[in-house]
Amino acid sequence: MVVTTTISDSDEHLRCTFASRYSQVSLPRFKIPNGSMPKDAAYQIVNDELMLDGNPRLNLASFVTTWMEPECEKLIMASINKNYVDMDVYPVTTELQNRCVNIIAHLFHAPVGDDETAIGVGTVGSSEAIMLAGLAFKRKWQAKRKEQGKPCDNPNIVTGANVQVCWEKFARYFEVELKEVKLKEGYYVMDPAEAVEMVDENTICVAAILGSTLTGEFEDVKLLNELLMKKNKEMGWDTPIHVDAASGGFIAPFLYPDLEWDFRLPLVKSINVSGHKYGLVYAGVGWVVWRSKDDLPDELVFHINYLGSDQPTFTLNFSKGSYQIIAQYYQFIRLGFEVIFQLHHSIILHKNCLKGYELALLINFLYFMIK
Repeated sequence: MVVTTTISDSDEHLRCTFASRYSQVSLPRFKIPNGSMPKDAAYQIVNDELMLDGNPRLNLASFVTTWMEPECEKLIMASINKNYVDMDVYPVTTELQNRCVNIIAHLFHAPVGDDETAIGVGTVGSSEAIMLAGLAFKRKWQAKRKEQGKPCDNPNIVTGANVQVCWEKFARYFEVELKEVKLKEGYYVMDPAEAVEMVDENTICVAAILGSTLTGEFEDVKLLNELLMKKNKEMGWDTPIHVDAASGGFIAPFLYPDLEWDFRLPLVKSINVSGHKYGLVYAGVGWVVWRSKDDLPDELVFHINYLGSDQPTFTLNFSKGSYQIIAQYYQFIRLGFEVIFQLHHSIILHKNCLKGYELALLINFLYFMIK
């Protein structure tokens, strides 16, 4: 027989969050509460509200990675409190970012020598990457116009009407006219010939999409390069190309290595890609890479020293997390070229077995289709 006793004055009490007063009193929705609450009660309240969110593994609409290996998640949790911008305190994280930039630059055939470092930066998704690339084009165009004694107050950019909303944001935020090539029935990407026709002396660049927002199709960057080179020669211009490879940048080098869309084409000066899409990292990481140092104006790079030594920085924000960069490097070395190829190739094979709405869902998940 087991004999039990009760200590009436004990400080240890059996607590039930749902029976506590914290679940019986309404919390102010838009104001901070006057008093505190136990950590388990706060956790339960927030966790229960989040149950009304969708399941990320079933979210096929936002085109981002929703699963990573437990080992990578351990690295993420171990670095979740690291502020990436403090390079003196976290020099290894900075080194990992530089490795990622160079890995991506080589994937995109940047003309980087064995003893050279690629020019690029990690960003908060492709939206920030596009803002930075667009700013570089605008400043280079303005500088040349001023040098020529010509007006530089009416820049424009040529894109297809199928671009993602971040291009519209760039145009509106940074006062650049957005000239869109209209889509046609049965042809839902930018027509290179029409795009080049819209180019004028005020065009800072033509933006081609490798993975259309609407269908996932790759636009013909090679043809665009050929036609634009011809017009540049005729008009005495040097209008460049930016490739928005948010979706296709981590697809084409693995599945379509012979497709010429990247720095193999002379007018392609910068490329952005989303690490959180087919770079297989959780949401919040993108990359932008420039062809050479000459394509990134020095005036856009800030040098700060109040965190220690001189630190060059070219970002729209300052503080940001480190874990996405660390996770990206993990995926590169963990999977390697062979496994990334197998993953993407397997998805292509499986999509041929699906029909109807299942195929539509998979297309949303894949976010790319080769025309």
